[in-house]
Amino acid sequence: MTDGGTTKSEGDWYYCLKHKKVEEGMVCPARNRLGPYRTEADASRALEISRERNEAWDDDPRWR
Repeated sequence: MTDGGTTKSEGDWYYCLKHKKVEEGMVCPARNRLGPYRTEADASRALEISRERNEAWDDDPRWR
């Protein structure tokens, strides 16, 4: 389903940076979303997961 230039797809979860909430499907534009995540719970942890991944990459010797 298309809605205002975005596509709603069931089953994938995203965290919307603009609205600061979890959304099922691609509700908001890609520039405002983190994801997809497999579960709503994972999407609710999107900022924490992103921070953890950034820290891991910062400590990865392959990036130095």
